Amino acid sequence: MTPAVLAELVRSSAVQVLDARGLDHAVLPDLVTIERPRNPEHGDYATNLALQVAKKVGIPPREFAQALADEVAKNGGVDSAEVAGPGFLNFRLAADAQGEQVRQVLAAGEGYGTGDALAGRKINLEFVSANPTGPVHLGGTRWAAVGDALGRVLSAQGADVTREYYFNDAGAQIDRFVRSLIAAAKGEPAPEDGYAGAYISDIAAEVLRREPSALSLPEDERHETFRSIGIELMFAEIKQSLHDFGTDFDVYFQEDSLHTSGAVERAVEELKESGKLYHADGAWWLRSTEFGDDKDRVVIKSDGAPAYIAGDIAYLEDKIGRGFELCIYMLGADHHGYIARLKAAAAAMGQDPDVVEVLIGQLVNLVSDGKPVRMSKRAGTVITMEDLVDAVGVDAARYELTRYSVDSSIDVDLDLLRKRSDENPVYYVQYAHARLASLQRNAADLGLKADADADLGLLTLAQEGDLIRTIGEFPTIVLRAAELREPHRVARYLESLAGAFHKFYAVAPVLPKGDEEASPLTFARLALCEAARQVFANGLRLLGVSAPERM
Repeated sequence: MTPAVLAELVRSSAVQVLDARGLDHAVLPDLVTIERPRNPEHGDYATNLALQVAKKVGIPPREFAQALADEVAKNGGVDSAEVAGPGFLNFRLAADAQGEQVRQVLAAGEGYGTGDALAGRKINLEFVSANPTGPVHLGGTRWAAVGDALGRVLSAQGADVTREYYFNDAGAQIDRFVRSLIAAAKGEPAPEDGYAGAYISDIAAEVLRREPSALSLPEDERHETFRSIGIELMFAEIKQSLHDFGTDFDVYFQEDSLHTSGAVERAVEELKESGKLYHADGAWWLRSTEFGDDKDRVVIKSDGAPAYIAGDIAYLEDKIGRGFELCIYMLGADHHGYIARLKAAAAAMGQDPDVVEVLIGQLVNLVSDGKPVRMSKRAGTVITMEDLVDAVGVDAARYELTRYSVDSSIDVDLDLLRKRSDENPVYYVQYAHARLASLQRNAADLGLKADADADLGLLTLAQEGDLIRTIGEFPTIVLRAAELREPHRVARYLESLAGAFHKFYAVAPVLPKGDEEASPLTFARLALCEAARQVFANGLRLLGVSAPERM
């Protein structure tokens, strides 16, 4: 009996209780909340349903809870149902019914934990979108890990997810980048507002290798030569770094195309015609305060040039035109103002503002020997994705960056992530999977194999029950991670699963030793271990982290 099955049983039992008393069962929630008590002595699962609905139907909560307990206890899968406190209901499951969760995992395999809550929803997920003026920095690296994991979690709930990278190849930062390349090619210091670092010199040298006469070209041609080749080289490096990090995109959208195609101009004209723009002080302003923004925004500046929001509006219109029902933007800590701005843009276009969802990621710092790491090998003052990966590897980097809520700043302890110990979260989780894989190999050497038909009612130890119930939580964890856009829930869950497994493994011998014969309990525990291994593999896959067979 899984938590979902128990929830259905509790709801149907509540319907029976209310109907028997001539009361309206429409007050019952569609989904009954089933949770694990913090104190295992209180039972395997608990619900507060009686507290939720008793007053609505005029029954004292404990009286309703007791009637509900009596009805639920009629099911053979429930060993006991007891009322606690003001009307909580605690359940203990029969061992064989609880073991059904193991069978479910073995039957579903890689599909265990998936669902259809977002089936058919077309979601555009835009993340990283680092300017092509330098390597991916730590903030972008965090989004590369979290964004990719979120895409996997949303897909696991049936969503049709398009991972998109907005390629900022227009604007003042590109001009600064080009001037920095030209200065490096001339052997001059970087401009005061330019970019520095070994990567600038490397790219400038490659531009000259491809176009030896670039510096002698007329100024406009020289600028365009360094711009086109420099951006191509920089973005190729960014894409390769992201690919090596395990993050790939379905669409690379060029900002410049919005301007050259006339999309920005058309979007602005549409807003003018609809009265959503007004002219003041020589500029065109979006009436964004009418749609929840804190101030109206300049869309076309007084010199006739489009402001950055003009491109945002055209880009959002393009996304909606491609059929996306939800556009998720993952932006840096300095982009809080974009939340109201983008929602106002959607509303101005006649869309539901909720078509836009913005996640803001906080800062990431590296720490080594208890001190902040501030200097990059190639990028000067900016710590890059390569710096982090070189220090701890892809798996540790991805896992560490994903295991925190994005709205919290994090200090990444490089020394901790290099440790092969339980203190290192990714090692702790990966080691649990490797140990389980090793156990299955050892079982195969003895001619034994996990069997879904094993007598799982034999799994009666408290640690066995705890491991089974932890395994059973996985589908709910994935669902909540998708609904709340919080893939860190999967990482934290895997750590709790590792804890439950290690406690089980410490007290429950799995394989026979010496001349011992395999018993029915051997096969039951083998099935439980294989179910746990499968959940580790499924969870790590959602994070884009490997599930090693050996460590």
